Amino acid sequence: MCQHIPPCPSADAFDHEAARLVVSHPEQGWGLLCNGVVVFEDTGELMPDGRSIPAHRGIPAHHSHCVGAA
Repeated sequence: MCQHIPPCPSADAFDHEAARLVVSHPEQGWGLLCNGVVVFEDTGELMPDGRSIPAHRGIPAHHSHCVGAA
């Protein structure tokens, strides 16, 4: 699918999120990468083969001091 030189990472590559954004719908919260992965603003993903990847956003650095504090 990717026509870029050098080519973007494929959908099954570890760094697949580094592919270029080819369609953007921020008002709907999603975008399409040139490798066929649909990315969502909550960091979830829909892979070209139909698998879904749950949101994997980490804890922001400015909140890391709160982890485990009770």
